[in-house]
Amino acid sequence: MKLSQFKYKLPDELIALHPSDSRDESRLMVVNRAKNKIEHKVFNDVINYFSEHDVLIMNNTKVFPARLYGNKEKTGAKIEVFLLRELNREQRLWDVMVDPARKIRIGNKLYFGDNDQLVAEVIDNTTSRGRTLRFLFDGEYEAFKKALYDLGETPLPKFIKREVEPDDAHRYQTVYAQHEGAVAAPTAGLHFSKNLMKRLEIKGVDFAFLTLHVGLGNFRQVDVEDLTKHKMDSEEIHITQEVADMVNKAKIAKSNVCAVGTTVMRTLESSVSSDSFLKPIDGWTNKFLFPPYEFNVANMMISNLHLPQSTTMMTVSAFSGFDLLMEAYRVAVKEKYRFGTYGDAMIII
Repeated sequence: MKLSQFKYKLPDELIALHPSDSRDESRLMVVNRAKNKIEHKVFNDVINYFSEHDVLIMNNTKVFPARLYGNKEKTGAKIEVFLLRELNREQRLWDVMVDPARKIRIGNKLYFGDNDQLVAEVIDNTTSRGRTLRFLFDGEYEAFKKALYDLGETPLPKFIKREVEPDDAHRYQTVYAQHEGAVAAPTAGLHFSKNLMKRLEIKGVDFAFLTLHVGLGNFRQVDVEDLTKHKMDSEEIHITQEVADMVNKAKIAKSNVCAVGTTVMRTLESSVSSDSFLKPIDGWTNKFLFPPYEFNVANMMISNLHLPQSTTMMTVSAFSGFDLLMEAYRVAVKEKYRFGTYGDAMIII
C-alpha cells in the first residue's frame, strides 16, 4: 500500500472542534464486513452488537496536561514545550518537544508561569525537534509535579483549531482512565459513558483493560510513499496475565473480542504467540499496522473517523478492508459525520 492511496477530501468543517453533548450520543457508523454493508446508528446502540461473555478491550492510559508555554531567558521569546515523558524522577529530567525548535540551544534556560514558578535548563538535543530539559526545583517531588501540572494545559491535537477550554480536562479523558502517561487520548474510548458501561456489564459483557501510553507518534505525518519504510515512535505497553487469560478464554469460546481503538489493536498485535493467543507484556511497541495485515486477536473494532493519510486510518483500513473503509469514509463525508479526536465513531463487525 502507498501513502497516496489514503488520501480523501475532508472539508475542514467536518473536523470536530468540540465533543458531543453526551459521550455516548455521538453518531455511530456500523461497518459490516461480511455483508459489505454500512448502517447509521447512535453510539449507545453499540450495546446491540454484543452478547454475554463477549470482551471489550480498552486502553486505560490517562492523559496528563502536557503542553506548557514559557519564555526564553534574555530574549523573552515565547516557547511552547510539549512534555513527552519523564526520564528521571530524582533529577527532574523530561524528554520534550519545543516549538520553535531552531531557537533553543543546550544551556538555554526557559521560564514558566507568571512569577517564573518553574525554570528549566536545556541539557541535550536528542533529535532535530526533541530536547531533554532539567527542571530546576528544590522542593519535594510532589510539589514539583503539582507546579508542572498546574502550569500545563490539556494537550489537544493541533488540528483542533481553538483555545483549550476548562471542559477539555474532563472530556479529553476516558471515564476509565487510570494509569497516567499519555500525551494524547485513546479517542475511541471517549464515547463510553459510565452508564453505557454499566448497561454492557449487566448484559454480561466483560471488560479487559490494557495500557498503551499514547505518544505524539499518532499524529506524526507519514512522509514516505512506501508505507513499509515508515517508522512509528515507540510507546510503553502493559498487558497483565489476567487480561491475556480473559481474552484467550473468549477466543477459545468463540465469543466476540472487540478492540476499542487503534492503540488497543496495536498493543494486542504486539504481544501474540505463534498460535495467535495473547501474551502478557511489560515493554514497548513501535508496531505499525497497515494493509495487508492478518489480525490475530480481535474480531471486532471500535474507532473514530480518522484524518486523511494518518497511521490510525491505515490501521483501521487493515482491519476493515481498504475498499470498504474508503467507501465508509466517502459516505461519512456525504452524511456529514464529524471526524477526528472529538468526532463520531465507527464499529467494524
